[in-house]
Parts: sequence; C-alpha cells; structure tokens
Amino acid sequence: MELTGRIIKDAEVRSVKNDKQVVSFTVVENNSYKPKNGERVDVPTFFNCSYWISDKIAEHLTKGSVVQLAGRVGVNVYNNMEGKALGYLTYHVNSIKILHK
Repeated sequence: MELTGRIIKDAEVRSVKNDKQVVSFTVVENNSYKPKNGERVDVPTFFNCSYWISDKIAEHLTKGSVVQLAGRVGVNVYNNMEGKALGYLTYHVNSIKILHK
C-alpha cells in the first residue's frame, strides 16, 4: 500500500531489543469530501510510522516534509485504565521517497 502525507514532527530514532534501531515518525494524510447540499469536510488521518531498514534516513524526515511511503498498515488495540478499548493505525514502512522539504 502506498501513502503520501506530511510529517507532523521530526523523526526519532529508538533502540529496541538487541540494539536494533527503528525510526519513528507520524504522517498525516488529508482527505476531504463534500456531502450533498453541504460544505466540504476535511478528514485528516494520522499514521504512526516505523522504518527498520536504516536509521540514517531520520535526519531527512523533518516536520513539514511531504513523503511518499510504501509498506503495510497495521492496527494496535489496547484497553485504557477504565477498560475502554482504544486503538491506532501503524504503518510499517518498506520504502521512503521525500517529495518536498
């Protein structure tokens, strides 16, 4: 699946098990629609992204950059302190193309 969006804050590099590095960043994809007899409605969708191939890309993934990503979508679901089920989208990135900085 491909995704094009804008990075909302600078990417961060984290260390996980066995000193493996992961680049984490969030992308927003803006979509819109216009219902019959209504005004245009903007619908932003936020994706928490992870890139495992090389941490060197992190310095180029800065707030405001527009990127085209290829990868797969996942969903993480958990229960909060009140027992309510919550979730968020994750995007496991295989390739990154920076379109605009």
